[in-house]
Amino acid sequence: MPKLCLIFNTAPHYRESIYTLIDHEYECEWHFGEKLGDIQEMDYSLLNNVKHYTSCGNPSKLYWKKGILSLLFKKENNVFFMLAESRSLTDYVFLGLSRLLKKKVYVWSHGWYGKETKFESVLKKWQFNHVDGIFVYSNYGRNLMIEQGLPSDKIFTIHNSLHYDQQKALRESIIPSSIYKDYFKNGNPILIFIGRLTKVKKLDMLIEALAKMKVENENYNLVFVGDGEERKNLESKVKSFGLSDNVWFYGACYDEKQNAELIYNADLCVSPGNVGLTAMHALVFGCPVITHNCFKWQMPEFEAVHPGVTGDFFEMDNVVSLSKVISKWFAEKSVDRDGVRKACFNEIDTQWNPYFQMDVIKKNLKFE
Repeated sequence: MPKLCLIFNTAPHYRESIYTLIDHEYECEWHFGEKLGDIQEMDYSLLNNVKHYTSCGNPSKLYWKKGILSLLFKKENNVFFMLAESRSLTDYVFLGLSRLLKKKVYVWSHGWYGKETKFESVLKKWQFNHVDGIFVYSNYGRNLMIEQGLPSDKIFTIHNSLHYDQQKALRESIIPSSIYKDYFKNGNPILIFIGRLTKVKKLDMLIEALAKMKVENENYNLVFVGDGEERKNLESKVKSFGLSDNVWFYGACYDEKQNAELIYNADLCVSPGNVGLTAMHALVFGCPVITHNCFKWQMPEFEAVHPGVTGDFFEMDNVVSLSKVISKWFAEKSVDRDGVRKACFNEIDTQWNPYFQMDVIKKNLKFE
């Protein structure tokens, strides 16, 4: 079994499936840094040979990972898989030494956003030119890297994933329910957002769009599944627009069976800000997604949204555009809910799951 040394800043809970698959495929030595913010971490006991490192400095500016360079000098460590960070001074030294010591290094990265400054571009190119392969989340990021002159044959799109096996099992057993008709006492189409209620998600835009469409005699119900610092502000906004009967603040839900019912029975997931993993969560249970169209400010998961198939895009920060795209979706797609649901399933089943990711890794990690 090939030996693989992996270095990541943390192990978020949503990475559990792919990390355990990697751990079963290779003889792994895992190195993780300290917990970051309120990110829920996976159960480390599911992995073999886990070690933790500490850092000094400021992770949002410049910092140093203690003890990481010594891994290059261990005879048995010849292939590394790691996160590449432009703010980590350690990474520059590590990549430079790896060339001298003839060690293979592969990185897992966002790649290119399209909003990099000239200085950021120089730093990123230096890092990417000192590795053997780059695994990126999206074809969008990969294409931008190729435009920057980086070789296409060492850039691999790996996408992202959630708890696919659990979610697929729930999906196969779920049936339509009356959860929304029971709550709202009407048959209006259901818009949903699932995730943290934070300012960056721009959820106030969704409430404004709902109010605008109501004035135009288009009536929808809206469900927020999640909690966060913006909840009180959003509740006040809902009240000021007279939408209290049409908006349900469901709250945070950690029961995936309940989340599955809520998403499956909704008609459209709307994320006015960055969509991120919300797209994965919605699509796996058959709910199409609408989000903004400025991709350089998006998260990689926007790429799972195909206009007219698994969702659509509106003009960033434009409430009028958002309301028009929502209206258009229901005018054109409401009669084919089952077809849309199947398209959403297919997107996750073929591209955004840990088995797809594992195939990409096995195909492109070279040990000789």
